[in-house]
Amino acid sequence: MSRAALLVLAAGRSPAGGQAPAGGAEAAVKAGRITSAASLEDFCRGRLHTAGLVAGALAATAALGVEPRELDAAADARTPSPALRSAARRLGRQLMRAARASWPSAELDALAGEFPKGAHQPVVLGVAARAAGLGPADAAYCAAYESVSGPATATVRLLSLDPFDATGVLARLAPELDRVADSAVEAARRVLDEGVDALPAASGPVLEIGAEWHAAWPVRLFAS
Repeated sequence: MSRAALLVLAAGRSPAGGQAPAGGAEAAVKAGRITSAASLEDFCRGRLHTAGLVAGALAATAALGVEPRELDAAADARTPSPALRSAARRLGRQLMRAARASWPSAELDALAGEFPKGAHQPVVLGVAARAAGLGPADAAYCAAYESVSGPATATVRLLSLDPFDATGVLARLAPELDRVADSAVEAARRVLDEGVDALPAASGPVLEIGAEWHAAWPVRLFAS
């Protein structure tokens, strides 16, 4: 196992790294829900414990080798917004290209063949982590971190927020990120015995509604 592979997989400069999407921050800024570092922290905390937990569990389960088709269907069921489903598959397609170039594997090839238009990004992330020799905890951490790093980075641009303040938000959330990653791995291990219904289904209705509103904008800085 190479911990350096985890850094590559989670890097914002990766074609589908965690900093590529805004994670709902653009809609939240326009709606006045994010106006400062304090409100950004509240937003990220909510996202971490909902979308972050679900993504982390999906990624960890995929890293354990559970059938990706079942996980992709489970991801669909936990993503009511068509706009978010589309974004997740687009990011999954982008990540797949990067992963296959970095860690060639039969499992990645099979997943790409089964989902030519892209599987959900957390599912691809888990299979990529497995191909890179990483474990379920690594995949969970990567997914959970992506759930908050994207909004934090986007808000720097959207609000001209001080980058140091945005980094401080992520640092303060670190203990909670640990707990979310642990919960995600626990859920992933239950899937081995109980099936995909053991995956968490934490919801963020405002994120879903905001994504649909955002998708209808004629001009957007971020795709999601």
